[in-house]
Amino acid sequence: MSDRDIWIFGYGSLVWRPGFDSEHQEIARLSDYARSFCMWSVHYRGTHENKGLVLALDAQEGVHCDGVAFRVSGAQAPEVLEYLRARELVSAAYLEVQCDVELACGAVVNAYTYVIDPDHDQYAAGLDLDEQAQIISRGHGTGGPNTEYLFNVASHLKDWGIADAELETLADKTRALMGD
Repeated sequence: MSDRDIWIFGYGSLVWRPGFDSEHQEIARLSDYARSFCMWSVHYRGTHENKGLVLALDAQEGVHCDGVAFRVSGAQAPEVLEYLRARELVSAAYLEVQCDVELACGAVVNAYTYVIDPDHDQYAAGLDLDEQAQIISRGHGTGGPNTEYLFNVASHLKDWGIADAELETLADKTRALMGD
């Protein structure tokens, strides 16, 4: 058992459904990564026959991703990391990395996060927002409809005061396809 607290950086489903307890949450910024629907989902939000899309952090120099940093007590750290690895590394399309993130208060902490492996066959880079909306509107997996994932992330980022114009545009395009 560790006595050192750890930090987890969430940018997608962890923002609205972390699945673990934390001592503190704070808006944080990760540099040189973009939040992007660049990962095919063949488990949680799609199937091998009808793929969905989920968010991943895609390395891009000069950009940043705003999300939420969760501080987890050292006593809970091993259990939380085991949970996250089972959840996030189900198909090895994500890589677990530790990166420095800047908290809203100005402090910099080293946090665990999950980034896309650009060499994995689930990497779905280069899809425009219209293509993404089409895929998301049809996707459904063991975790439920792909639209639920998109709309929950967009809603909860807004609740945190985190602006993501591309995500909002994607949500609007997806709603239009659904007739909402």
